[in-house]
Amino acid sequence: MSEYQKIESALIHGGIYGDAYTKAVNVPIYQTSTYEQSGLEENPQWEYSRTGNPTRAALEALIAELENGKAGFAFASGMAAITAVLSLFHTGDRILISGNVYGGTFRVLDKVFNHFGIGYSIEDTTNIEELEKKITEDVRAILVESPANPLLTVTDLGAVAALAKKHGILSIVDNTFMTPYLQRPLELGADIVIHSATKYLGGHSDVVAGLVVVKDEGLAKKLAFIQNSTGGVLGPFDSFLLIRGIKTLGVRLDRHVENAEKAAKFLTEHKAVKKVYYPGLPDAQGYEINKKQAKNGGAMISFELYENYNIRKFFKSLKLVALAESLGGVESLVCHPASMTHASIPYEVRQKVGITDGLIRLSIGIESIDDILADIAQAIAESEE
Repeated sequence: MSEYQKIESALIHGGIYGDAYTKAVNVPIYQTSTYEQSGLEENPQWEYSRTGNPTRAALEALIAELENGKAGFAFASGMAAITAVLSLFHTGDRILISGNVYGGTFRVLDKVFNHFGIGYSIEDTTNIEELEKKITEDVRAILVESPANPLLTVTDLGAVAALAKKHGILSIVDNTFMTPYLQRPLELGADIVIHSATKYLGGHSDVVAGLVVVKDEGLAKKLAFIQNSTGGVLGPFDSFLLIRGIKTLGVRLDRHVENAEKAAKFLTEHKAVKKVYYPGLPDAQGYEINKKQAKNGGAMISFELYENYNIRKFFKSLKLVALAESLGGVESLVCHPASMTHASIPYEVRQKVGITDGLIRLSIGIESIDDILADIAQAIAESEE
């Protein structure tokens, strides 16, 4: 952290803290579309809120500091943030993406950017030697999630960044699952970090937002131009909500992770559970790499039940844990990736990367862990056939 030794302090005091005019400890909501100018050609700091807004600027400065980057950018959704980053590329460029990424990332590449001649290929980013063989002359970037959505696959971010630099291409990391509180990809060598800030950064399921951070001045200028030109910016009120959410990120994630570790142990030991995906388990894929690059295993868990358990009955029987899209809120949420978050990925591709029809993704909240586990246990019992 630039001014603070610990991220817990930067979460609260980082970026642009308070209000110089009134001395309020919170950045005000500058709910305005435009700003009065004193004269022609004077190049004022504020002119139009698509180009810049003081509340949004405070949020952008905050996320840049937390990720130890050069500049931050706030967008109206995580997908708007990803779209802005993908807009850096040109016709004929190709991007390598992780085997299991968020379905929306796949969809926008497959159904939107494909129209403009920007291609992609799905690769196993955990195997660096094989990944390097896939870097051809048209490849311009590697886009990874670690842990990835929804199988919690761990990729060595430092190794991917080094590989990208070796070949003169960009390394892009979606850091939604971990946030800068648990993992800082720019410090590991990545060029661009993306967040669906709707999730843990907001933390209360009341705001939809996306954030991007870069550490290079040239990239910052390009993204600032794209942000202003395409206009998918985050509004001032949502920026205020996100700053407020970030202030409690540390204490929330400490509780999220504490609960998740207990839930992962519970599921691992349950007779109905066939497989558990959680990078905090010692026998998990990428456990040692994750321990090296992240503070802990995070709070997302995926698992599969044995065939004699009906997952439809399981979802229907839950009382505390809500069946819903999204993740990272204070409440526990569960989803069925194959028909919900990753439905846009073709069936054969889902099967190839391991997103089976029996996979269940669980976002552990901050409720009493006893209540969470009791609800999961009773729902499993109800689903046995």
